[in-house]
Amino acid sequence: FRLQSAFVTAADRDAVAAGLADYLPVGYFNSGILPPGLEDYDTFMVRMSPPDDGGYCSFGGALWFGRSMAAHSRRVIAEIDEGAIRTGGDNYLHVDEIEVLVEKSAEDLPIPVPPRTEEDVAVTEVIGTLVASELIHDGDTLQIGFGTVSGAVAAYLGDKRDLGIQTELIPGGVPALVEAGIVNGKYKTVHPNKVVGTAFAILTPEELPLVDGNPAYELYDFTHTDDLAMLLGEPRFTAVNNALLVDITGNVCAESIGPRMWSGAGGQTLFCFAASYAPLGRSIIVLPSSSLVKGERRSRIMPLLPEGSQITTQRAFVDYVVTEHGIATVRGKTLKERAAELIAIAHPD
Repeated sequence: FRLQSAFVTAADRDAVAAGLADYLPVGYFNSGILPPGLEDYDTFMVRMSPPDDGGYCSFGGALWFGRSMAAHSRRVIAEIDEGAIRTGGDNYLHVDEIEVLVEKSAEDLPIPVPPRTEEDVAVTEVIGTLVASELIHDGDTLQIGFGTVSGAVAAYLGDKRDLGIQTELIPGGVPALVEAGIVNGKYKTVHPNKVVGTAFAILTPEELPLVDGNPAYELYDFTHTDDLAMLLGEPRFTAVNNALLVDITGNVCAESIGPRMWSGAGGQTLFCFAASYAPLGRSIIVLPSSSLVKGERRSRIMPLLPEGSQITTQRAFVDYVVTEHGIATVRGKTLKERAAELIAIAHPD
């Protein structure tokens, strides 16, 4: 077996760096069509809920490419998890489409999550407050990217009204906003009145019953949630995404540090493009101004990206960059003006 990953995580990062696994750059999403390089395989293994009275199993809280992969695979093996939730959307398979059902018999391994320091918490609070108060408007349709800072933005939206969610990973905090009527999708043109994603980020025990069976939530295949043609039909589309590094002209690196792969493009490139294109939208990048690497503090706003770093989002499709030191407005600015804006929000040292 040879591991091929389209999005590197802590589980396979070292293996990719050592050449024991391969990284497949994926940034192309077209509804119902698997990205090139993902089409040729034999067996699709996936976790699902038990079948309902009609024989339909739900993908639970994480659909990803599930529907497309099941359609392209020669056989499907489903691990049946009694604890899997059910959601609406295109989030199911009939037992007739599954060759083998296996009962889940072991506890899940814990997902490796790096501990958050006091500095991480403080930085996130400042950035979340800035984004919520200055850059997100009532009636916006939001895509919120997965990341230490971006993924926490929902917690700061409690004073907004009539927000919509059209994203990949539905972040924690959204169920509370739905219950409060803050997220209702009132002005969405794509899947109006629905919270749409391809999976949930980690749901707390308190959030699970709010989501399970709730028709407000719909999960769709990755190829659908990230379809550019669909996203371009959302005039209020606003994207908030994480970055590893940003150069002083606004190019965003969210995939690698130099040549070492750290994550993947995911849908960020398309989401930022669609948000910058939307007449009432905004493309927002968030990141701490610095980080500690082996005890040394290093700036994440850089004159030049390290050699080999991947540009995930080209600078023309970035409107704002936010750190704990403020908001840099780069849309419509010359390179010299962009540099001044980004230097102003870099770490003062």
